[in-house]
Amino acid sequence: MLMRFSIEQRHLTDAAGKPVARDGREVSFEVMEAESVDDAIRLYVRDCTAEVIGNVITFPGFQAVATMRNADGVYTLQVAPASGATSSA
Repeated sequence: MLMRFSIEQRHLTDAAGKPVARDGREVSFEVMEAESVDDAIRLYVRDCTAEVIGNVITFPGFQAVATMRNADGVYTLQVAPASGATSSA
């Protein structure tokens, strides 16, 4: 069964390793469907052509925090369940 996850992506540093400007555009949200919180992170990181840095920290209730890096910089991901589950097609 697929679950719906909300992913908050916070842009931490640019490609040169410098902090990004805090103008409101450094945070974005996306909703995606996956079988688990680990799958949600894996699929999201793949879609961003990125890699996970360090460990994925999971919490009870299908929540997790991860750090990813791609050509645009480093990001923190916060993953939590969104509104309910869907059935797989």
